[in-house]
Amino acid sequence: MELILDSIVKNFGDKKVLHGVDYRFEKGKIYGLLGRNGAGKTTLFNCLSGETKTDGGQAQLSEQGEARELREEDVGYVYSLPILPEFLTGYEFIKFFLDINRDKLQLEQDIDTYFETMRISKEDRHRLIKNYSHGMKNKIQMLLFMITKPPVILLDEPLTSFDVIVALEMKNLLREMKKDHILIFSTHILQLASDLCDELVILNNGRLSAVQTELLTSPGFEQSIIELLQDDAGEGGSALD
Repeated sequence: MELILDSIVKNFGDKKVLHGVDYRFEKGKIYGLLGRNGAGKTTLFNCLSGETKTDGGQAQLSEQGEARELREEDVGYVYSLPILPEFLTGYEFIKFFLDINRDKLQLEQDIDTYFETMRISKEDRHRLIKNYSHGMKNKIQMLLFMITKPPVILLDEPLTSFDVIVALEMKNLLREMKKDHILIFSTHILQLASDLCDELVILNNGRLSAVQTELLTSPGFEQSIIELLQDDAGEGGSALD
């Protein structure tokens, strides 16, 4: 399975953000998306998820040699700022989600087993979401995609809100999930990118380009990435977002 991006263009008024993005993402790999502040990483994710309409080009999903247009239901989007009903408990929300989607889903486990897979304690399952930490809310988002199994999963800064132990659990979960999904996550933490990713992709001057695989393990990895991004004006100076 492949996600094929073909000449995707997005402008906001006179500002050109995506200038004809081309790339092929494969199932079985974790891709890290790097770029400076204002480079358009979130815009690209929004275009792929269907939240933002593109001004040109297309995204396709290819399976067994047959390509079709990427649909909204093909994409799971883990937001950097989770959007969840805070008046429900985690358990109530997941149960509600399962109930309204029961005809569409092929459940492989019961609800408590899903929570256990995410290492969410029984006590936490029955707490109101409004009292969850940022990291716990991200766990609930990830739990939804374990259930729905969308072929493409986009993660916007997915691990920055977790403590060390939970971050390691999530890394292992992503490594397990990659065999069945196309995983793309944006991050500004270069060490995380080099540790977790099979491939790195840079969004620079409105286009995507691959980072040479051997750079991931080279001593000059961070400096090499910085040099690759030096010519992008960006909105946020020289920092990665």
